[in-house]
Amino acid sequence: MEQARATPEKKTDAPSAGRRHGRLLYVDNLRWTMILLVISMHAADTYSPFGNWYFVERPPVTAIETLVFGAWQMYLQSFFMGLLFFVAGFFVPASYDRKGPAAFLHDRAIRLGVPVLLYMFLIGPVTEYYVAHSWTSTLPTSFANEWGKHIRNGEVLQENGPLWFCLALLIFCLVYAAFRSLGRSDARPLEDGAPPSTGHLVRFALLMAALSYFVRALDPGSLLNMHLGDFPQYILLFTAGVLSARRDWLPKLDFQRGVRWLSIVVPVGMVGWLGLMIDAKRHGVDFSGGWNWQSAAFCLWESLTCIAVSFGLLVIYRRYFDAQRSLARFLSDNAFGVYVFHPPIVIAIARLMYRLAWPPLTKFALLTAASAFVSFAICALLLRRLPLLRRIL
Repeated sequence: MEQARATPEKKTDAPSAGRRHGRLLYVDNLRWTMILLVISMHAADTYSPFGNWYFVERPPVTAIETLVFGAWQMYLQSFFMGLLFFVAGFFVPASYDRKGPAAFLHDRAIRLGVPVLLYMFLIGPVTEYYVAHSWTSTLPTSFANEWGKHIRNGEVLQENGPLWFCLALLIFCLVYAAFRSLGRSDARPLEDGAPPSTGHLVRFALLMAALSYFVRALDPGSLLNMHLGDFPQYILLFTAGVLSARRDWLPKLDFQRGVRWLSIVVPVGMVGWLGLMIDAKRHGVDFSGGWNWQSAAFCLWESLTCIAVSFGLLVIYRRYFDAQRSLARFLSDNAFGVYVFHPPIVIAIARLMYRLAWPPLTKFALLTAASAFVSFAICALLLRRLPLLRRIL
C-alpha cells in the first residue's frame, strides 16, 4: 500500500494539485477505516448466518438480527474492497514514475508478494492448526505433518486468506507495468482533467453491473482464493484510481454531488435490497449468479451502491478528515500490518468469547472492537519492531 510522504499542506476542501506528490491524509484515513471494516466483516462472519470464515459460532438469530447482519455484510461487500483497490490504484502511477519499472516491480514484489507468501506458508497454517482448529485429520498428527500435507496436496495455493487482495494487487501492478513498458504511457498530460459527470458515473456503474452479471452467470468460481465474480468491480476501480491520479480528479470532486449520491442511492437502495432478499427467500432464487433477473438486479444494486458510497466517502473524508493527530497517524502507520495479521487475533478472541451467552449482535460488536484494539497494539508494539517484518509492514 503505497504511501507518499511529505509535509502536509494547509487543509482545504479541495487540496491543490501539488499534494498529489505529498501524503493525502484523507486518503490515508479512508484506507485505515476500510481495514477496520475488514475486521468487522470477519467478526460478523463469526456470528451471522452468512459468509465463510475459519471459525464460526452460528448461534440462533432472530429475524431482526438476520436482517442487520445481512445488510451490514452485503453493504460492506458492495464497496469496501473495491474502494481499497481504487486507493491502491491511485498511488501506482506516481510510484512507477518515481522508481522506474524495475524498482517499481521489485518494491511491489517485496511489499505485496512477500506478505502473501508469509501468509500462505506460516500465518495461515498456524491460524488453522493452532487457533481455528480447522485442520482436521482422521488420526492425531503434528503440525509438521499437517503442514507438509498442506504443501504436497497444493492446498497452500488456495490458502492466502485475506491476502488474496495483495496477490490481486500484485497482478494488477504487473499488468500496469507491462502496459507502460509497451509505450502506453499514461504520464502525458491529458486535455480533459474534469472529474466524471453524473452521466459518466451512471454509465460506469452500468458497465460494472453488466460485467459482474456476465462473469457471475458463467460461474468461474475462485482462483488462488480470488473470487472471480467480484473482479469486474475491482479491475474497474483500480483503473479508475489510476486515472484519478493522472487527471487529478480527487480535489475536483464536487462535495455536494458526492453527498447527494450517498443520500439518494443508499436509502433507495435499501428498499431495493430488501425487495431482492424477500423475493430470493420466497422463490428460492440465488441472486448471486445465474442467468436470471434477480442476479442482474443485485449486480445493478451492488454497482450503484459501490459508486455512491465510494464517491460520498471520498468527498466527506476530503472535507472533514484531511488531518492526522496522533491516533489517526498511529492507525495509518499500522493499518497494513493489521490487515496481514488480524485473522488469528480475531479467531483467538472469538474462541475466548465462545461461552458468553450474549446476543449475537452484542458479541459481534465486542469482537470487532476487541480485535481491532489488540491487532493494532500487537502490530505496533511487536510486529513492526521486528527487523524481518519492518520493511513489508
